[in-house]
Amino acid sequence: MAVYTQVGADELARLLERFDVGEPVALKGIAEGIENSNFLLDTTRSRYILTLYEKRVSEIDLPFFLDLIQHLAGRGLPVPRALANRKGERIQRVAGRPACLIEFLPGLAVTESTPEKARAAGEALGRMHAASVGFDRTRPNSLGMEAWRPLLERCGTAADEVAPGLYARLDEALAQIEREWPHQLPRAVIHADLFPDNVLMLGDRVTGLIDFYFACTDVRAYDLAVMHSAWAFDLAGERYDAGVGRALVEGYRSAFHLSNEERRALSVLARGACVRFALTRTWDWLNTPADALVTRKDPLAYVRRLESYEREDLFA
Repeated sequence: MAVYTQVGADELARLLERFDVGEPVALKGIAEGIENSNFLLDTTRSRYILTLYEKRVSEIDLPFFLDLIQHLAGRGLPVPRALANRKGERIQRVAGRPACLIEFLPGLAVTESTPEKARAAGEALGRMHAASVGFDRTRPNSLGMEAWRPLLERCGTAADEVAPGLYARLDEALAQIEREWPHQLPRAVIHADLFPDNVLMLGDRVTGLIDFYFACTDVRAYDLAVMHSAWAFDLAGERYDAGVGRALVEGYRSAFHLSNEERRALSVLARGACVRFALTRTWDWLNTPADALVTRKDPLAYVRRLESYEREDLFA
């Protein structure tokens, strides 16, 4: 989440005229995240999230995301549905951007991983994979393994402005991952970005899975590897918490089957996740507008994670 596009009072009023949600009381930009412009909206009736889609989120992909969320909600998953206006339309246009008015879910984003929270989050991912069975729409992963080398070349040696030698480091790691990537593993709809700040909790209970705008069809176990790389390390990627890592996998396995072949592949899948996030963070570091209300994220935090996965099998 972030704010790239501002929404004025007149623009907001025109939007809310299309809905039965009351009158606006307050609109506050949310700075966390990097992909879309997000606002916390309070009205005389309730609280909502207003999202304007920017950058990597294509308007043509929005029906896939919204239909997936609707499918998961119908199977009891705590996910935020987009509200339809009086004409039954979920996708709006605000300040020249495609936009949605979205349900507000209770809970706080996870700021510190613990084994208890990780186990609950892993179980929620497993429940999501189980609930997505029967959802027959597909979407290619626009940031899947095949996209990483083109993105690396787009960054080019400018990556070395982030850290000396970063381009060569990622090039070497990616070449190894390309040789080992387990293309034969089961594919399914995945979240692809279930970081702690995309899981809402009250205590150790999951109350929301949010931010489905990277959801796609890809290797199913890659979803768990992405979570492991995000949850089991400190923010700087310097310290690995084995208890959190184990709890995450145990929670997932309590809700959805993980085959021996998938488990053996988690190490290379996690290395791939590290390269993916190091690359997109590098690109954003080099290209984020100076006046955007957004917190840039450190690409090197994922290079450090990558080194941990390279040194040993953290899933053994």
